[in-house]
Amino acid sequence: MDNKAEVREFLMTRRARLSPADVGLPAGANRRVPGLRRAEVAMLADVSVEYYAKLERGDIAGASAGVLDALARALQLDETERMHLLDLARSADGIPTSGRSRRRSTTQQAARAGLQRTLDAITGGPAFVRDRHQNLIATNALGAAFYSPVIGTSGRAPNLARFQFLDPASRDFYPDWELFAQMCVGIMRVEAGRDPHDRTLQDLVGELITRSEIFARLWSAHDVRTHGTGTKRFHHPVVGELTLLYEELAVTAEDGLSLLIYTAEPGSPSAERLQILANWTGDRGTAAVLDPADSSGASPRTNGQP
Repeated sequence: MDNKAEVREFLMTRRARLSPADVGLPAGANRRVPGLRRAEVAMLADVSVEYYAKLERGDIAGASAGVLDALARALQLDETERMHLLDLARSADGIPTSGRSRRRSTTQQAARAGLQRTLDAITGGPAFVRDRHQNLIATNALGAAFYSPVIGTSGRAPNLARFQFLDPASRDFYPDWELFAQMCVGIMRVEAGRDPHDRTLQDLVGELITRSEIFARLWSAHDVRTHGTGTKRFHHPVVGELTLLYEELAVTAEDGLSLLIYTAEPGSPSAERLQILANWTGDRGTAAVLDPADSSGASPRTNGQP
């Protein structure tokens, strides 16, 4: 990915979304650009117009931390957007993101036995591990049942982004499909900023841009976000409507992996339906082990009976 183009588009889209009123400036007359003018951003960030114009052209290499922080304040960036700007600047300076592995793997990582056992020990809700490319690396037993529409039997390693944008079943599984789509793209944007040389991510983005007009439109917006915590709604083909809380935790032993756990409010209809799903899958022995290296041919492996 072209770092200069990424910086240029990110700054331009952040500037365009702000109005003079948002930053306490008079609107004036004869405004020819959406949002703020470059001169207004420069004034708010206390830099020269010429220097801000240089930054917005993508020439961000060498920008000091103070300038970047001032720019983030001027453009009213949230914490995820601010970190994305810093990642883009580090990339321009040739500095890898702290802790980011520079490995260029074209296949998914398989889950360590210890990580899989940790997932298996979580029995109160669906739990899974996702990598930076939106691949499902492993799940607990309830997670395998919960994500059965994603895992399917296609034989291809399950990928949340491909399911979101290329599988019509995602619109049934995600009642708030548009929100999920924005979240998915925003998370991928963060990863692209952290490592613009990630060929696997580049290939995935290229595939989705080519095959999904909605993905292409959302990608061009340059919005970023992190997952963190919150509430999501699902429509599971076995138990119906589910409203679940989620928590995302970084797997610090393996850079780029995240552990996500879904839980239901105790005593709620969703908790009852989640228990029904657990009972439904209990005798099936569905696994939590996915075979990520095998992206063609065989379906995901299971422990016990299929």
